[in-house]
Amino acid sequence: MSEEIDAARVRDCLAGDPQAFAALVEQYEKPVFNVAVRMLRNPEDARDVAQTVFLKAYQNLSSYDPRFKFYSWIYRMAINESLNILRVRGRNAGQVDEQLAADDAGPTELLAEGQLRDAVLDAVQKLKPEHRAVIVLRYFVDRSYEDMGQILGIEASTVKSRLYEARQQLKDQLVSRGAL
Repeated sequence: MSEEIDAARVRDCLAGDPQAFAALVEQYEKPVFNVAVRMLRNPEDARDVAQTVFLKAYQNLSSYDPRFKFYSWIYRMAINESLNILRVRGRNAGQVDEQLAADDAGPTELLAEGQLRDAVLDAVQKLKPEHRAVIVLRYFVDRSYEDMGQILGIEASTVKSRLYEARQQLKDQLVSRGAL
């Protein structure tokens, strides 16, 4: 159902309805930001990526192929813009202050959960960008292999092999740090 709504909004936008694009932005601004912040671990950079993605989406809306899912198209732009920033600044990414602790956990549990979360996020950050992208899309955005392939412009089999390699690298990093 969402795909039909997205396709209609794209058609309406191309026909000159500015509210149609505003609806697309409203629907995808949080997912685009979340992908970028997971890739970059820097909220300011993620906001910049989101702005750039929506600007480019608006400018290139006529090149969108409605045979594919709109979210795949917009996520691909978010991943590509994030990868561009990573290339520019190298592998040193900022920290994100996230609170993912359980509501009823005590101080000891909160500390352990925070340390494990930080170790996992740091390990994800140290992955190669192509491995980080599959981890983010699979575990932080919950996309299928087919969706990930569409977003990244690769075959589902390549997604599976990259995901396998990324998980192995994460495991190795976490074991070497004593987090597992």
